[in-house]
Amino acid sequence: MAEHGAIIKHDQKKAPKTGAWRYMHPEVDKEKCIGCGTCVGFCPDAAIIIKDGKAEIDYEYCKGCGVCAEVCPVKAITMRKK
Repeated sequence: MAEHGAIIKHDQKKAPKTGAWRYMHPEVDKEKCIGCGTCVGFCPDAAIIIKDGKAEIDYEYCKGCGVCAEVCPVKAITMRKK
């Protein structure tokens, strides 16, 4: 039996900002990042964009869940303590 998914469209204008309360935050190693966009599709907060071929994280909305670091195929994203 095949699994089915859904595409979630986020509206950042309506999203609450997380500010600085998160304990961990993702950091992108620009040398490793290949700009594939995998992290963008998995980010539950739509806090990642691909800019100039590299992932960029909007810390105003990122909750520090770490999903992006888990799904990055080249391990360009690591979680760090704040």
